[in-house]
Amino acid sequence: MSVLLVIPARYASSRYPGKPLVPLRGADGASKTLLHRTWEAALAVAGIDRAVVATDDDRIAAEGRRIGAEIVMTSDTARNGTERCAEAHAALGNGFDIVVNLQGDAPLTPPWFIEALVRDLSAAPKDTALSTPVLRCDGATLAAFRTDRAAGRVGGTTAVFGSDRRALYFSKEVVPFTAATYAADAPTPVFHHVGVYAYAAAALAEYPGLAPGSLEGLEGLEQLRFLEHGRPILCTEVESRGRPFWELNNPDDVPRIEMMLSDLGIG
Repeated sequence: MSVLLVIPARYASSRYPGKPLVPLRGADGASKTLLHRTWEAALAVAGIDRAVVATDDDRIAAEGRRIGAEIVMTSDTARNGTERCAEAHAALGNGFDIVVNLQGDAPLTPPWFIEALVRDLSAAPKDTALSTPVLRCDGATLAAFRTDRAAGRVGGTTAVFGSDRRALYFSKEVVPFTAATYAADAPTPVFHHVGVYAYAAAALAEYPGLAPGSLEGLEGLEQLRFLEHGRPILCTEVESRGRPFWELNNPDDVPRIEMMLSDLGIG
């Protein structure tokens, strides 16, 4: 199957305007923009036929060209990254079987996460709209989620899925509830949803025409539109292999990600 990888990037984020252009210092002390680091993550993925940055902003487009990325200019009416990916795929002729959405706030996404998604979706039942990775939280990650929520910050997203690995729900709250405490390196029953998607091309093309539901509006999670319209999502459990993972959702995440880059030796 042919695979397109799209990095949707917008400037006008309500929580963090200009986020794709935020500099992140690496292990060598040099800074690269969030977009640059996400593009480097995209290039590390095996089995991708084409990779592009999709944006409606000239500043982001200029940064993308500076780092050698192919740019697809999209409209300013896309309501989320999935709609922007659909628009970019259409602009390129709708010629791919699978479209990967590597969101621009996830520069620490390991390549094997995306490779696993593509394999899973390729082998999934034909009604599967998309696959998305989930990572079992250890005690330290769960504690970080709880700290963010206690402070009123919207941090990572959690996922709940059935025995068939089909998603039941995604939330910015910590679900499922557990009153237990866990050692920092102990596994927990909570799964971190990693904001990467591999869409079946037909499901992606259909998405912009589906009405946003109330849950999508309440949670601010674009994937809930698929669930609210009965389109199955396959959760692919992935392993960190000792590599820390975090998304850049708030300014408070910058030092956390810079520390992870330093620990990983990523310049």
